[in-house]
Amino acid sequence: MQPTVQFDPELIARMSQRGPRYTSYPTADRFTGSFAANEFAAAAWRGAPGRPLSLYVHVPFCESLCYYCACNKIITHDRSKAAKYLDYLVREIDMQASLFAACGPVQQLHFGGGTPTYLSDAQMGALMDHLRSRFAFADDEEGEYSIEIDPRTVDAQRIRSLRRQGFNRLSLGVQDFDEDVQRAVNRLQPEAMTGDAIATARAAGFRSVSIDLIYGLPLQSVASMAQTLDKVVALLPDRISVYNYAHMPQMFKAQKVIRDEDMPDPATKLAMLGLCIERLCAAGYVYIGMDHFAKPDDELARAQRDGTLHRNFQGYSTRAALDTIACGVSAISAVNGTYSQNEKTLEAYYARLDEGVLPVARGLCLSRDDLVRRDIIQQLMCNFALDFDALEASWGIDFAADFAPELEKLTALGAEGLLALLPDRLEVSARGRLLIRNICMVFDAYFGMPEAVPLQRVRYSRTI
Repeated sequence: MQPTVQFDPELIARMSQRGPRYTSYPTADRFTGSFAANEFAAAAWRGAPGRPLSLYVHVPFCESLCYYCACNKIITHDRSKAAKYLDYLVREIDMQASLFAACGPVQQLHFGGGTPTYLSDAQMGALMDHLRSRFAFADDEEGEYSIEIDPRTVDAQRIRSLRRQGFNRLSLGVQDFDEDVQRAVNRLQPEAMTGDAIATARAAGFRSVSIDLIYGLPLQSVASMAQTLDKVVALLPDRISVYNYAHMPQMFKAQKVIRDEDMPDPATKLAMLGLCIERLCAAGYVYIGMDHFAKPDDELARAQRDGTLHRNFQGYSTRAALDTIACGVSAISAVNGTYSQNEKTLEAYYARLDEGVLPVARGLCLSRDDLVRRDIIQQLMCNFALDFDALEASWGIDFAADFAPELEKLTALGAEGLLALLPDRLEVSARGRLLIRNICMVFDAYFGMPEAVPLQRVRYSRTI
């Protein structure tokens, strides 16, 4: 059997560049403040009645600061802040539910953060009850209802309670099991604590457990990463995400605590990635794309084989083309050809809801060209292939004529061994899959525009 992904360090070192991760197209840095709540409402009303939905709920609070983190979070021990936040979150949920009253059911729910389990058991139970009172949910067998947890903040009783509250998928942050690395990023998390959380989740009936790792953290080495991988594989998670740490202290204040002299050099970092791919594939995991791996029988791997894999703001998803309603500070919705992001600060978020309007801060109405290019990028990110005939039939275009400049660039990437251009399709090679972002950038009409260049130099991480 041919490998689904091939690690070529020379090719990666030569071709890696800064670029988007394509959790959306156009990317979030293209959203504008001229997009308002009324445009979001209009997009909601335009949708077909009965269409299924995806919900995202953002809980921004954490008890302690992980130095590597680039998420929108609030570090606090003042629990009253969470109570106040919930009062406003419920208001937004009610407003969103009224817009989507003709829709349903909810087939996908994801709680992210921050640390969603910062909320108490009672608060989470009440919030889930409220969501179910406002939206119809698919049954447990059909729906995918996931939550991110910090094993340091939950015990076995809490994990069992999360299952009773309706969650059936669990995602655990691990990052690295090496104590020196954990200390360097201010996240001490004993291996036994993670193992106990996974064992409890399985006993409680969670359908899937996912682990997050990061390579490129301070004090990491190839040897320490090898030990972490051995321990992770022994835990048998259904999915594993291996993220590239993007060290951008100029953007994220907490990262300034990390000492430059503790950072692994580029060659070591690349070797760690190669090791991750080698070990996880040898252990039987399927390379899904970007930084995701899954067991062959996991829904994510099955969705890729069936051609129903999707990519959204939470990463890869098994539910293609669902409208996503996002609630909470900074959360991003994707509804009927629009994107909209909520206010990023609690003060602004609360102020908009006090005015009786949805807290939309910025967004974008996609043009027809945006929609075509989004379709292309989705297919490349999820399927590593592009069927020209199917694309032409779907959009009424002449691919060769409409994308002649892109085809020239693709020819150059083909010469590098990243892809094969056939008469009726494009196929990404095993060597090219790790550089899929480079290929997608060919179709990004915004990337490299003069007014966006300064943003790209600061905002985007390297493709590998």
